[in-house]
Parts: sequence; structure tokens; C-alpha cells
Amino acid sequence: MSQKVTVFGLHAVRSILDNHPDRLVELYVSKERQNDAVNALVQQTHTIGIRPQWVPKHALDKRAEGGNHQGVVATVTSLPTLTEHDFAKLIDDSEQSPLFLVLDGITDPHNLGACLRTADAAGVTAVVVPKDKSVQITPTVRKVASGAAEVVPMVVVTNLARALRELQQLNVWIVGTAGEATKSLYEIDYQGPTAMVMGAEGKGMRRLTRETCDELVSIPLAGSVSSLNVSVASGVCLFEVVRQRNGS
Repeated sequence: MSQKVTVFGLHAVRSILDNHPDRLVELYVSKERQNDAVNALVQQTHTIGIRPQWVPKHALDKRAEGGNHQGVVATVTSLPTLTEHDFAKLIDDSEQSPLFLVLDGITDPHNLGACLRTADAAGVTAVVVPKDKSVQITPTVRKVASGAAEVVPMVVVTNLARALRELQQLNVWIVGTAGEATKSLYEIDYQGPTAMVMGAEGKGMRRLTRETCDELVSIPLAGSVSSLNVSVASGVCLFEVVRQRNGS
């Protein structure tokens, strides 16, 4: 059974209306905020037979749990939760060589939201996260993702190392990122099915995750910082895959 979740922010709500209008249940709009962007959403909602409810801003603040809702909050039916049993279908349905982004224990909702947004831009097949010790989809994640949480499949697994082995059985090459790796990100061929594994903030990949990887790579850094934010690192890695696959 589908669950109802809260989505807020202009980009996130517009993504629902553009890509999955059938999932919109209710739309709440601030009485105090009427501008062209909000009015366009209201008109789009009317076309699918749903009448928005105009409410005071404080009511939206409560629904968004204090998040920056930009005057719009929606109730939508959530995407189905995927598991490792869905890997084969995701690969079969992929229009190009599959590309997975695996996040090993990301706990900051802002980082997960940013990673989802980057994954969407890079055309990732799915984002894979462990069930425990990892942030899941929350209203904050949806807001930061700017609509990507509504379109990027997310696979939640109970055992990440086992899930990676299942991807290997499906001929997916597992590439882990580690600052101490001797190979550079730019030395690897990503033309085939690939899963890019990013470690948690500050800690990196867990031991079993690291040991399951087929290859470990590092991002060359020229400055004084020792590492990049996980969402930034994800963007660097994913778009190297995109660059290679586009023949650049």
C-alpha cells in the first residue's frame, strides 16, 4: 500500500506535477504568497482536477516542519520502496549501460538530497542506501533534492555488502572511492555497468563495503583540503562516467 508523504518547495512540487501528477493528493498554498510561480502551480493543479487549499503561512510552516516551503506544500503518494530483489529489473529496464550510486551510511539529509539531485542530473539508474545507520527520504531530503527524490529510484537494502555482491552477479563493476586509493578516478574505464560507492561523511566506506569493491579510486585534490563533501564527490565521480560514455 502506498504511503502519503509531504513534499514542499516550488521545484519539488512542480516535479510531481510534471512527472507524476497522479500521485498528487492535496496541495496547500500560502494566502500570503501569491506570485507567478505559485499561481502557475495552482493553474496546473486545476487541470488535473484538484482544487488547492489556501491556508495561512503558519499552517504551511507546521506541515513542512519548519522547512523552506516557498509557499507550497503537497501531500503525495510515495514511490514504492525498492530492494535488492529489484536490481535485475532496474538493469533490464535501463536504456543505457546501468549506473548505480551507492551511499554507504550517509546520515545528513542535506547531503542525501544533494546526492539525489546530482544522480538525477547524471542519469543514474538508481541510488542504493542501507536500511540502518543511513538517512532515508524525509521532507528535508525532498526539498534539497529539488524534485529528484520523486523521479530517481531508491533501493533500500538490509546488508550493503551482500547487495553489492548481488550487483556483481549481474555483471556490475563496483568502484569504491577512498582517499588513500592508489588509482585515480580518471584511470578507470566506466563504459560497462558500474556502481559508484561513496563513503559516509568523515568516516568513508565501512570495511566490508570496501572489501567487496572490485576497484578503489581516489579523486586527485590539488588544494589543502583532504576530502570533498560527499555530494560534491558524487558529482565529480558520476560526471566522469557521463563524460566517458558520451565519448568526450
